[in-house]
Amino acid sequence: MPAHFNPQGSVRKAPHSPSRDTTRQRIKFSDDRVCKSHLLNCCPHDVLSGTRMDLGECLKVHDLALRADYEIASKEQDFFFELDAMDHLQSFIADCDRRTEVAKKRLAETQEEISAEVAAKAERVHELNEEIGKLLAKVEQLGAEGNVEESQKVMDEVEKARAKKREAEEVYRNSMPASSFQQQKLRVCEVCSAYLGLHDNDRRLADHFGGKLHLGFIEIREKLEELKRVVAEKQEKRNQERLKRREEREREEREKLRRSRSREHRRHRSRSMSRERKRRTRSKSREKRHRHRSRSSSRSRSRSHQRSGHSSRDRSRERSRRRSSKERFRDQDLASRDRDRSSRDRSPRDRDRKDKKRSYESANGRSEDRRSSEEREAGEI
Repeated sequence: MPAHFNPQGSVRKAPHSPSRDTTRQRIKFSDDRVCKSHLLNCCPHDVLSGTRMDLGECLKVHDLALRADYEIASKEQDFFFELDAMDHLQSFIADCDRRTEVAKKRLAETQEEISAEVAAKAERVHELNEEIGKLLAKVEQLGAEGNVEESQKVMDEVEKARAKKREAEEVYRNSMPASSFQQQKLRVCEVCSAYLGLHDNDRRLADHFGGKLHLGFIEIREKLEELKRVVAEKQEKRNQERLKRREEREREEREKLRRSRSREHRRHRSRSMSRERKRRTRSKSREKRHRHRSRSSSRSRSRSHQRSGHSSRDRSRERSRRRSSKERFRDQDLASRDRDRSSRDRSPRDRDRKDKKRSYESANGRSEDRRSSEEREAGEI
């Protein structure tokens, strides 16, 4: 296939060269080497191809199969390629506007200076020329589509615009010398930066405003405005989602902090309760040990007191028994001595009476001694 040439002289490779086919097989539509403007069907290299401003082949990969893949995948996921395409078109339109300004300065340097009033009258003629050219381009489009009735209505508008143009040209001709009016006055198109003549005929105007170059720039500029709107909406949506995610994260962090504080509070409370239980347990243990020691000491004192009481009573009884024995032995001894003495002095009858009396007194003394001993024991108890 022969190579395609553009007016700037750059050579464009054949679209189906083997090297490009090999590259297409290795990459996906999300690859950086793929033209994102082509995926969105707005690349200036495609739109202006074959016009006076043909830009040649794009430096990035163009492939309809990759565009089809992107259109299918974009239904399930937002790749946000509109931002890349918007940057590309903005750069292209900025270059076009710079060329338009340069062309305007060049015209101002080459053409005669006219007053502001005459310039405004000439601008009115240019505006009507532009209106006529757009209407004629629309008539041709409707005729190609077979919409004859609508095409006839647009032709009526063209005739009205032509009448206004003739009146504006007459006003402009009367405002300046005939020699100056015959000079061709040029104007730069604000859309595509092409030159327009003040006295261009309808055919020339229709060719320009209905041509691929002018319509291509209109398409690019409209697509750029659409991309700006879409990008702004998506950025706003993303900002809202980002803000929502941030709020959710902050809410989760607050919830985690609240849970952490709650766990810490419960842990601190549990430790406090545990310390309190331990303190109470230790206190109870101390009280229990104290009570046990008190009871033990009380029992010890009681037992010692009992033992001391028993021992004192035993000693008292022993002393009483000893005293009674001594007294009894003494009494017996005395009684025995008296009997011996009486026996020697008295008769047997008297001795018998005295013996009975002493026996009776001895018996009474022993009972009294026993009674007094029991009373002393009872008093000690």
